Amino acid sequence: MQGWTGREGPAGVAPAAICIGPWPVTIEHKGPGSGRLGEKACRYAEAVDPISFVERPRLDRPSLLCAFRGWNDGGEAASIAARYLAEQWQARVVAHLDPEEFYDFQVTRPRVRLEDGVSRVIDWPRGEFAVASVNGRDVVVFTAVEPNVRWRTFSEAIIGAARDLGCRLLVTLGAFLTDVPHSRPVPVVGSAADEETATQLGLARSQYEGPTGIVGVLHDASNRAGIPSVSLWAAVPHYLPSAPNPKAALALVERASSLLEIPVETRSLLKAVEAWEEGVLRLVQESDELGEYVSRLETAVDQRIDEEVPSGEALAAELERYLRDHGGEPGHGMS
Repeated sequence: MQGWTGREGPAGVAPAAICIGPWPVTIEHKGPGSGRLGEKACRYAEAVDPISFVERPRLDRPSLLCAFRGWNDGGEAASIAARYLAEQWQARVVAHLDPEEFYDFQVTRPRVRLEDGVSRVIDWPRGEFAVASVNGRDVVVFTAVEPNVRWRTFSEAIIGAARDLGCRLLVTLGAFLTDVPHSRPVPVVGSAADEETATQLGLARSQYEGPTGIVGVLHDASNRAGIPSVSLWAAVPHYLPSAPNPKAALALVERASSLLEIPVETRSLLKAVEAWEEGVLRLVQESDELGEYVSRLETAVDQRIDEEVPSGEALAAELERYLRDHGGEPGHGMS
């Protein structure tokens, strides 16, 4: 038990402390043996699962696809990709993750919106599990804001839900800012934590050492639970204003679709990419300095292609450098 304030109950016995989530609440004794009540209540509170299911679907060896809004989500590419895949696959929400224990609401604030133009509704930053079946293949898509606290408990809750749903593979999406031109195909680097998964899926095995974030913690929990994991990262131009990047999102959508062998229609996203490219072109044309910088990046990329430099290894090295440079900031991580 914890949380005794120093007040004494009957016969000089400390009041019982009941744990409600991570917080102890002190209650007065009502009679003999009430100390056991506090212990039982504390154990009960600790056992409460933050995942609540609205449906228990029967799935056939699904993969779990995850994306987190925040530091792992340059240009919002990862979260856009995950939401787009869920929408195109017509996924339905089957479970929610309660945000109460994992978020500092002064940092990750809930949002107020009007419903039917009258009622004020608060949207809390809870996570959602959605399931879909496409061409005989099942998939679970989990989206959430990167948590502020209790990463281990958060990750174990997600993996626990994954095991309940019978998931056999974890795939995370991420995007990072680097020196790549917007006018070239978006590089995507993929890695797996173990040699067997890397070989089977044609990916590199992750050799990263350094600061990590929720993605790295989630992969660790997954691997310890016996669920193989894969990490996909898209490179996003660092020189563009902070705004959604549908081109990087499209690259992640296509790579995830190929990896999971689940087809997806991309026409609507392609239209968004075309509009985005037109807007970026106007932005670059308005600045000679920016135009020259982009031209240098294009030349460097084209030279690497001509010289047949292993771009996947180069991109992985760039990602590792980026993560180390931002090691003091939460959420930068690679499994």
